[in-house]
Amino acid sequence: MDALYREEILEHYKYPKNRGKIEKPDITSFDTTPLCGDECRIDLKIEGNRVKEIKFDAKGCAISQAATSMLSELIEDKPLEEIKKIGKKELLEELGLELGPVRLKCALLCLKVLKSGVYGIKDWPT
Repeated sequence: MDALYREEILEHYKYPKNRGKIEKPDITSFDTTPLCGDECRIDLKIEGNRVKEIKFDAKGCAISQAATSMLSELIEDKPLEEIKKIGKKELLEELGLELGPVRLKCALLCLKVLKSGVYGIKDWPT
């Protein structure tokens, strides 16, 4: 892993962007990764079909928390339709990491939570 990416991951892990809670969110979504116990909650405030505010609370490994922080920056002020197009490829490019299957689940938890909230899915199909 490139040293620059390691530094960015550690920076987002130690000093996450947008950590917190929105008092009256328009969208809230939560999920866990049963394999390792990571948890993620994302709150969104929507105005004019755009994300005007995002806050999250994540518990778990550095990869999971850093990915959530990075995703939160990626979607700020973006239209919901554009957010729906963000996928695994875009998030992994942001992370700049090659991940094994277990760490991949950690990194993608935030994307799963975001998509389930944006699409209004209560139970994600497995």
